[in-house]
Amino acid sequence: MMNVMNKRLVFTSATEIVRVPAGSVVCITADGNYSAITLADGGNFVLTLQLGQIERRIAEMLDKDDCRFIRIGKSLIVNRDFIAFIHPVRQKMVLSDCCNFRHEVSASKDALKALKELLEKEEKI
Repeated sequence: MMNVMNKRLVFTSATEIVRVPAGSVVCITADGNYSAITLADGGNFVLTLQLGQIERRIAEMLDKDDCRFIRIGKSLIVNRDFIAFIHPVRQKMVLSDCCNFRHEVSASKDALKALKELLEKEEKI
């Protein structure tokens, strides 16, 4: 059985296959019928899949209790392990491993406010 940290996400299309360790995926952003995967090593892959299709495939590939990926609004999925900073009013979020990379994304105030509240609630447990 494969360790959760080593679990690979695999996305295929008619012309390509992308295989990446789930733990190295920082975020996935939508751009129309395409989605861009950003990795912790700075790499990017553009897929000919819509974000909803990717979201469903991730749910199928990972264990149901693995909730590290969270959808934020219409155009963003983030790996919650990399969330370092959220500022809903400025519509800004920083994803970082606090060592090698820092990636800034923006999302709606409401989506970031809900995410902030969710993370605060989880931290109190």
